[in-house]
Amino acid sequence: MTLPVATLIARLGGPAAAARTLGVGTEAVRKWRQHGAIPARHWPVLLRQPGLSLADLQAAPLQETGPTMPDVTAPPEGATACLVLADGAVFWGRGFGAHGAGVAAEVCFNTGMTGYQETLTDPSYAGQIITFTFPHIGNVGANLEDIEAATIAARGVVVKQEVTAPSNWRAAEPLDHWLRAQGVAGLAGIDTRALTVRIRDGGAPNGILAFPADRRFDLPALVAAARDWPGLEGMDLARTVSCTQTYTWEETGWSWPAGYGRLAAPRHHVVAVDYGAKRNILRSLAAAGCRVTVVPATATADDILRHAPDGVFLSNGPGDPAATAAYAVPAIRGVLAAGVPLFGICLGHQLLALALGGRTYKLARGHRGANQPVKDLATGRVEITSQNHGFAVDEASLPEGVTVTHTSLFDGSNEGLACPARRAFSVQYHPEASPGPADARHLFGRFVAMMEKPA
Repeated sequence: MTLPVATLIARLGGPAAAARTLGVGTEAVRKWRQHGAIPARHWPVLLRQPGLSLADLQAAPLQETGPTMPDVTAPPEGATACLVLADGAVFWGRGFGAHGAGVAAEVCFNTGMTGYQETLTDPSYAGQIITFTFPHIGNVGANLEDIEAATIAARGVVVKQEVTAPSNWRAAEPLDHWLRAQGVAGLAGIDTRALTVRIRDGGAPNGILAFPADRRFDLPALVAAARDWPGLEGMDLARTVSCTQTYTWEETGWSWPAGYGRLAAPRHHVVAVDYGAKRNILRSLAAAGCRVTVVPATATADDILRHAPDGVFLSNGPGDPAATAAYAVPAIRGVLAAGVPLFGICLGHQLLALALGGRTYKLARGHRGANQPVKDLATGRVEITSQNHGFAVDEASLPEGVTVTHTSLFDGSNEGLACPARRAFSVQYHPEASPGPADARHLFGRFVAMMEKPA
């Protein structure tokens, strides 16, 4: 016998508890009660609750379907591009950047107020369309210094306001021109708050940003392509954004008026495994006195250790850590066995957890922005951090000897771990401060101190 939605919600402890358990907002729970159905994508979590079976859930639809799409070939007046979601929702607006039929991706949102150029070039955004919640994007233009990689990793960008002409003395070209040269499309003029609420309440959907030069849109085909895209779970993207050859990095941070500096007297040698490394992370390592040798994501333990490093760094990157683990975990375990100090960030944090015997899982919305509060459990200090990740470490899966060091004050998810016996530690967030504040820069000093301490 099927159970009413109100009964299911009550079984979970009420609307607030149900929202926490299922990873949605309380507004989504209210809508479920109103419509009398809980979406099928939440059933796996519901079935893990004591006393519930599949028969209890059959009142809800087995799959979610969007509205029947008309065969539209021309957009509404004034619109030149659109974002089409897998559930059939269409957001019409004005395109900028490069024309294209669109590529399916996960649609996410970023809450940062600055650093849009760094965000777009962060390799961790591979496979994603970025919605900026801050309305004024593009007004400082683009330049060749504020980038984290040579090419844009994101598959599209969505903003509220029309992109204006640049008004910054460092601008080399308008954002529109830079995106066009990189082959990336943008969409302006939509209600980004409405889109953000959809992502907040229902999780990050699949979507396609279409900006065809002929302004002809095959909406049914776009919806079908978005639905058919498999999503980021199970997808290894690190090797697609990693370097293909080993190289050395010695550039340090930017300062007025000299610009970027150069490491003059390195005290340590660090091998950085590039799963999608941001340039400013490498600059932060160099600024801490480290000569950095960057190796590809697929480097083995032997490839890493033959450089005789004082320490090994595991970088950020995109995709599902469980998929990247197939080649990364054996290499990391080899480094741990050698007793070389190890420091990981973001994807590197997740891969270290997997190498130590833990597990990872996909977050409903992810953490993306420069205003994420994280608590250091040892000191009680709260850092406002820069983050970009859609997966997290399952703290309950961490074995004995691995300590949880940091936690998110947004949702309580894991933000850091340490394994003193293996001379390793990692954090989920980005301490290199671009974009974002410099609250966590001290972690690079902690890594250096670990290298200087005898084994």
